[in-house]
Amino acid sequence: MPIRPNGLARAAVRFRPAAFAGTFVALLMTVAIVSACGILLESGARAAIPPTRYAQAPLVVAADQQIHWQAGSGEGAYEEAVRVPERARVDAALLERLAPLGRAVPDVVFPVRGVEGSGTAEASGWGASAFTGTALADGRAPGAPGEVVLGAGAGAAAGAGAGAGAGSAGDRISLDTPVGKRDFQVVGRARGTGVWFSDAEARALSGHPGALDAVVLFDADPERVRAAVDGRAQVLTGAARAVDPRLAGAKDLLTGLGGSFGGIATLVAVFTAAGTVALSVGQRSREFALLRAVGATPRQIRRIVATEALLVAPAAGVLGCVPGLGLAAWWFGQLQAKGAIPDGVELAVSWIPLVTAAGVGLVTALLAGWAAARRPARIRPGQALAAAAVERVRPGWIRTPLGLAAVAGGAACAGLAATSGGEDAANAALGVVMLFMLAVALLGPLIARACADLLGLPLRAAGASGSLAAANSRAHARRLASAITPIVLAMAFSSTLVFLQTSEEDATRRQQTAGLLADHVITDPPVDARGGVALTRTSVLAMFGTGAERRFQSATAQGVAGDVTTVQDLGVREGALGALRPGTVAVDRSLAESARLGVGDHVELRLPDGVPANPEIVAVYTRGLGLGQVTLPASDLTGHTTAGRATELLIRGPLPAGLGPAMSPSDWTTAQSTDREINAWANAVMAALLGGFAAVAAANTLVMTVLDRRRELRMLRLVGSTRRQVLRMLRWEALLIGGAGIALGSAIALATLFPLTKAVTGAPPHIPPVLYASFAAAALALGLAATLLPARWTLRKGAYAS
Repeated sequence: MPIRPNGLARAAVRFRPAAFAGTFVALLMTVAIVSACGILLESGARAAIPPTRYAQAPLVVAADQQIHWQAGSGEGAYEEAVRVPERARVDAALLERLAPLGRAVPDVVFPVRGVEGSGTAEASGWGASAFTGTALADGRAPGAPGEVVLGAGAGAAAGAGAGAGAGSAGDRISLDTPVGKRDFQVVGRARGTGVWFSDAEARALSGHPGALDAVVLFDADPERVRAAVDGRAQVLTGAARAVDPRLAGAKDLLTGLGGSFGGIATLVAVFTAAGTVALSVGQRSREFALLRAVGATPRQIRRIVATEALLVAPAAGVLGCVPGLGLAAWWFGQLQAKGAIPDGVELAVSWIPLVTAAGVGLVTALLAGWAAARRPARIRPGQALAAAAVERVRPGWIRTPLGLAAVAGGAACAGLAATSGGEDAANAALGVVMLFMLAVALLGPLIARACADLLGLPLRAAGASGSLAAANSRAHARRLASAITPIVLAMAFSSTLVFLQTSEEDATRRQQTAGLLADHVITDPPVDARGGVALTRTSVLAMFGTGAERRFQSATAQGVAGDVTTVQDLGVREGALGALRPGTVAVDRSLAESARLGVGDHVELRLPDGVPANPEIVAVYTRGLGLGQVTLPASDLTGHTTAGRATELLIRGPLPAGLGPAMSPSDWTTAQSTDREINAWANAVMAALLGGFAAVAAANTLVMTVLDRRRELRMLRLVGSTRRQVLRMLRWEALLIGGAGIALGSAIALATLFPLTKAVTGAPPHIPPVLYASFAAAALALGLAATLLPARWTLRKGAYAS
């Protein structure tokens, strides 16, 4: 009777569903995590919000909000871009060039506040009312210097008093503007929100009179405008008029999560699923050996495995998309609730990520099954049953060299990271965890046998059950490796992500505590405040790397007005902060090491609005993580920030009267850590996803392994072992698996964390003992539960069951 591979595959799935349950779960989880990351990636690529401020503007001329540069060299050169930290503006001279093409309206937006209150309002020129829809409720439009129109709610914010009549026409008010305190006469009230000046005065008060946020044109031909602009600005129409920096940030965040993290998560998911499929096929080696013995050809064996994959993978793919959708929706909603994504952006769901994820699951099943079926398919029929009865001891001639190469690559990356500085060390360290994990997967049987030899020594002292567990583990190294690998994955990735965050948080807190000498911190101080050192906290783009690897990257910055050494101890390593003057800069050692720069060199920067600068380095310090990676004179930031004013006032000694509420250094440090909560939350979520996936995969693998050992366990009962003795043996095996996984995962995490934290914080990793102990306890508990629960169920079937 001829062998029908398709019929055998269907029968195997139908009559032995437990054998394929583990494969189904692994593929379902793979599809879920791949589809979730794909949905986030697509949402980032398609993210859009409707125009708000420029909704009624037919055509907007605005600056490109990204910096572009050429990366690489020769034929491999390519263009990269990064978003500017704050609003990029266009040259005010462009207004005269565009005026002949239509009705051109300049637009500037800046914050003002009342000197008697803490409220802040958005100020503009009255000309912007032509496209914002703002209309007068009473009075007239501002036309002369010193005149202002107040919108709804702006009167109280400006300190004009409370009540419906706050800021009525004829009142005199004082406003704190980016250029200082000014007195104005209210000439009207607007139905919209905000504070309105004449166009000329708005430009003068904004702090950047030579630059405009945008130019809005009416009755103009877009092509003629583009020709007139000549690449010096962007001509925006339609949905592109939504010039909102939050949208660009949301796109970067979503594409980063879906792309960068999604790529790592996909590799981990595919890697784990492939191991589960291979384990499932390997457990049925006796069946394949019997088929070979009765005449099945290698092609028929491979076809059986492929058919089984085609029967299981599509169902897992369809069902896996459901939790994938739920995970993406939850993740997106959490980011939106935390303010990382503006309300106008929606989750984009199409067939592309779902079909792609299902396809990844199917291809993973086919390739893993094909690789696992190679040996039983090609073995000679006469030797098939004998070979299947004993686990192969000889290392694979393909896996072993590849595994050794991965170990060498991981060690080289770790050495490079340890001897490098700045971003070069961080980039090198990122490959350490992946290469060592690949090595664990490829050299799994050899590593498992070594772990069984090493950890088996104390087990042999634990009586008959411990000796039997040690012998079992060494004799079945491949089975042991299948169980250890997912635990290593969970421990390595979770520890790396979580302890990198704790290390950064600890280093930041220590630097802030040691570096802040001021006794009082006043946030958002008046422009003309005296009695301390004013700081403008912002970000700049710094050129990191050298040669073809040069790239702009965001760096925290502080502009100082006054002697910063009286209120901060930046931990100067080279040079002196006393030499800080316009055209110079002090930088953190991580930036200096990454750019291969020192005192006397010039660093290439882009100011917050994207304007280029090339200041000379006069000092290199070590506390930039907590206080700011770049320190420069506040005058060099004038006109280049959105707020246009100092953001903090640091005071040492008694607090002068009339400056408003102040924070203590400890309160300020706590407030700064609150600002980093979203990064900590994102790392925790990623660690939970990767660690959770690997943990479930580990449990899945252990359950599959125990269920496959039913005959072995029942044989132990038949030869006189008690149920308690068998369970004690399995308990020792689970502890060996958990201990080996924890040790290997911790070693990989440490090999990654040490160079990473050295590059980022300049200090060893900070690993909270309680948190690490919880990880280790969870791994051990997982191993014990996934081993003992199915074992109890198996033994409950009866000692003499066949």
